[in-house]
Amino acid sequence: MAGSLNKVMLIGNLGKDPELKVFDGGNSLARFPIATSETYNNKQNEKVTQTEWHTIVVRRGLAEVAEKYLHKGDKVFIEGKLKTRSWETQNGEKRYSTEIHADNMTMLSGPRNNASAEDNSSTAQSSSASISAEPDDNDDLPF
Repeated sequence: MAGSLNKVMLIGNLGKDPELKVFDGGNSLARFPIATSETYNNKQNEKVTQTEWHTIVVRRGLAEVAEKYLHKGDKVFIEGKLKTRSWETQNGEKRYSTEIHADNMTMLSGPRNNASAEDNSSTAQSSSASISAEPDDNDDLPF
């Protein structure tokens, strides 16, 4: 096979509400963690659950949708690609972070019951909604 592929697909639950950052020029970015879990029986036939945490990054319109509609505990399907960034701390230590930069997001949790009457008129009526974003090759983030 010629070429390569960087594709990630995850279904998990948000560990906290998305944090939105808006930059000069109107670009926006949201980050949130999701947890994926795997359960199996070990050699002693004990049930073991392993949980992995993933940092999700969404941009522009997708970031605004995530900030508005996603909340801690919600289930979401994410499609995107892995990106690793590095930086140096003030102490000169090299740090790394691997993130999933999402280009497609499907909200799998149903509508929230605690939404006010105003919010109910603007939320989606189905139990899932899929949103896509165009890939951004101009990564002008300061980190």
